[in-house]
Parts: sequence; C-alpha cells; structure tokens
Amino acid sequence: MILYGQQDISAEDIKAVSDVLNSSHLTQGCAGVSFEKTLAHICQSKHALAFCNATSALHSACLALDVKAGDLVWTSPISFVASANCALYCQANIDFVDVELQTGNMSIEALTEKLIHAKKSNKLPKVVIVVHLAGQSCDMEAIFSLSQAYSFRIIEDASHAIGGYYQKNPIGNCQYSDITIFSFHPVKIITTGEGGAALTQSKELAEKLALYRSHGITKEQQFMDKESDGPWYYQQITLGHNYRMTDIQAALGSSQLSRLDEFVNKRNTLAQKYDIAMKDSAFMPLTQLKNTYSAYHLYIVQNNQWSVQEKLKIFDNMRNKGIQVHVHYIPIHLHPYYQKLGFNVGDFPQAELYYHQSLTLPLHPNLTFEQQDYIIKELISLG
Repeated sequence: MILYGQQDISAEDIKAVSDVLNSSHLTQGCAGVSFEKTLAHICQSKHALAFCNATSALHSACLALDVKAGDLVWTSPISFVASANCALYCQANIDFVDVELQTGNMSIEALTEKLIHAKKSNKLPKVVIVVHLAGQSCDMEAIFSLSQAYSFRIIEDASHAIGGYYQKNPIGNCQYSDITIFSFHPVKIITTGEGGAALTQSKELAEKLALYRSHGITKEQQFMDKESDGPWYYQQITLGHNYRMTDIQAALGSSQLSRLDEFVNKRNTLAQKYDIAMKDSAFMPLTQLKNTYSAYHLYIVQNNQWSVQEKLKIFDNMRNKGIQVHVHYIPIHLHPYYQKLGFNVGDFPQAELYYHQSLTLPLHPNLTFEQQDYIIKELISLG
C-alpha cells in the first residue's frame, strides 16, 4: 500500500533517541530544552514549549488565553475535531466560520460577515482558532486586522504547517497571532512519535503555557505566595495537566528539525509534479495564494462533478489498487456529538461542498516519483 502520509526516520534520528535512552534523563532533561530552543529559532519566535501532542497544546493555549465557561470560540469546520474540542474542554461554547472552497481555509468574507452580526447581538468570540489546512497559511494579516476591530484573540492551529511561510516569514513567528500550535504526529512534516508545540512572542503567555503543561506547578519565587522553603520547594498555583513531552520524543524532534527544509522542499517538488499532471484532468488542486509557501502536509484535489457515489467508487478503486487516498476532513459540525450541540446539515455550506468534492492523495518524503506516476495514472483513468 502506498500510504497517504509516512514518517522518514534516519540513522541520525535513531542515534539521537538512543543517546537519550542511554542518558540519565528520559524526561525533563536537556533534550527538551534544546528542542524548544531550536524550534523557536527556526520559527523566529521568542518562546516555544513542547507538549505531548498538539491537542494538549491547543487546550493549554485556550487556558492561557483565559477561555472559560460561557466564552465563545470560533474555528474552521474543515479540520480535525481537536481544533474545536479544545474550547469545549474549557467549557466554552464553540461555533464555526465557513471556508473558502478553493483553499479549504477560513473565509475572510465569511468571518467578516459573522463578526458584524455577532457584534449586533453581543455574541463576539473571545478567541478565533485559525486552521492552516494542508500546510498553507490562512490570510493572517486580514484576520489580525479583524481581531483589532472586534477584540478577539488568535490561535493559529498550524498542525499541518511547520516549515511553511506567510509573507516570506516562517509560520510560527506569531506576527499576527497570540499563539501558534504545531503537531508532530508521524504523518506530519516532522515527527516526535506523538507530540506538539505552542509558540508565542509573549513572555506572559509562555509562563501560563508552562504552568498548564505541568500540573499548574511552579518553582519560580515570583509566582509563589510565600518564601521558598529551599531548592526542593514548589507550589501548585493553578489546576494544570501532565502535558509534557519526553526527552526521547524531543531528541527525535531535534534531529528531524535538522531536515525540515529538506522535507518541505521534497513535498513541494511532489506537489508541483501533481499540479502539472492535474492541469488537463477533471481534478483541481487546492489554490495556492501568492503570499504563502505551503509546507504541503497534504495534497488535496477536488472534482466538482462528483456525486457521493462517484467519489466513493473512486476512493474504493484507488484503495483496491494499493493507493491509500484519504479525505480531510469530515466537517466538524456534521459529527453526531456536534449535532447534539445544535449544529445541522447546511449550517456551513462551503465546508460541506468542500468535503463532498475533495480527496487527499499520498504525499510524503518517502514517496518516489515512480509511485507518484502510478498514482496519477490510476486517478486520471478513473476521473
């Protein structure tokens, strides 16, 4: 089976992990600190905090921005459910903003219109979680401008997008957001096995993220309510979680980061080959905006002539030929859990149309050009 996504593990990666396994600290040691410093440097951010997964980083980001019961958080319906669940973990209310059909990213037009109506009814969001689908940044400058006008905070869910650029700056630099989240799941751009990170330019937010990541515990005197009893002393000052990344994971992450540009360049080369092949076919790739450079976590094609049955037939035929096509994503508001919260079919029509006409093709650094030629040949023959 040609997988839709797959990690690339080198001998150097294995050695990095082995070195930690033979060291004195498997967690909360130097490897984690080193990974965070390298990540912050690459992304031009002042602070980077590693987490056990991106979901925990999203949850902690909401907590750091003081999302609580009764607050309203908006996100994209075209994402993995974690982008919305993180707000519900804080007992906040969740809502969605429809997407652009051509990119799958949050529609600036839909966001603007929703904000205008929300202001009239006094139901503005506290936080908007922006999702960079498939590795391409949303129009962050436009979203930031709206945040200034309507007083909401911004989390970039860049789980797909490490190594990508917006306006020639690395995604993760938080120029137009409060916090950026990355995922290091094995199918993502780099991997730590499982893992995630939160980046921010704010010292205050970084301190909050660190607290929520580790049980709400601090050893910093400035945050304590009494003088320390000694070097061993710590205090729990808020209710946090055990969301830490191990040094084993961090060592793998640091090694993988050394090949970040290599990975992203290979993904872009493969994407360009797909683009050329799709030009005279029934399949349209997602539109790439001029001011973005996608990390290309996913390569998604669309066919606006598909019926549900036709899409299923192509999906099954491709799988039967050993090609693991996929669909990213089922709109979050269509899941039974969210429909119980009051969402319905038809609420976000562009997201639903996007879902019905989109298909994900294999794309990862280990994909050979010969495999890609086979994928293209089989897909176009079915189109």
